[in-house]
Amino acid sequence: MGRLDGRIAVVTGGASGIGEAIVDRFVAEGASVVVADLDQEAAAALLDRHGDSVRFQRTDVTSEHDVAAAVGVAVSEFGRIDVMVNNAGIVGAVGPIAQTSVESYDETVSVLLKGVFLGTKHAAAAMQPQGSGVIISTASTAAVVGGLGPHLYTAAKHGVLGLTRSVANELGPHGIRVNAVAPGSTVTPMTTNLRGVTEADEAVAARLAERSLLGVAALADDVAAGVAYLASDDAGQVTGQCLVIDGGQTASGTEVHRFHAGSSGVLRGAPGDEH
Repeated sequence: MGRLDGRIAVVTGGASGIGEAIVDRFVAEGASVVVADLDQEAAAALLDRHGDSVRFQRTDVTSEHDVAAAVGVAVSEFGRIDVMVNNAGIVGAVGPIAQTSVESYDETVSVLLKGVFLGTKHAAAAMQPQGSGVIISTASTAAVVGGLGPHLYTAAKHGVLGLTRSVANELGPHGIRVNAVAPGSTVTPMTTNLRGVTEADEAVAARLAERSLLGVAALADDVAAGVAYLASDDAGQVTGQCLVIDGGQTASGTEVHRFHAGSSGVLRGAPGDEH
């Protein structure tokens, strides 16, 4: 018996990275999942792996129509939605604040904050009539400590926490819990892209392990375990909270990424890879 037996979930950015690990963990715990992502090719591997437990819905999280459609697939295919995971993200605008364009601001905030707003909005609308549900959003340690991410990424992730805490107050009386997770540096394709290297996961893990109080790099599976906990009845009294999963990074204050020097631009990364 899995902790999520019979639960129906939607995971945005679920085709790769942390999102993929969440889908794998949810299915292992007994859930059925709608993978809401732009990458149909990557999602196909999940469908092959999990069969009828997974559906794919092509989703741009900046599009209200697309997000509503993803929630709609959960309801039409599986009969309801019990868990919404707002995970899709990009790194977004990098570089000095004085050189950051309005266009890069709009793209960054649209994906990282508007996408969470839309997922929360449409999940809430579907969950309120049934009187139950869980909404979980992927924040970041950049939402907890300044200097761990680019300016607009940091601002948007702070916004994710603010939205989480505010909506938890509204939806609690409806039986809906609203929480966030804040991963630290985690071994995913985006980690490699950020560091400008083409190393194998093992090499990236070794680098990140040096920055962990535990001496072990965080993997996407570690974040997925935290999300599964928040989605389950084990977290039945947890709402309006942010679960930090960073190996003690924010406790030690030993690493500050430098995204603010050099040329400006937008780093999009792989869909679903928050770190």
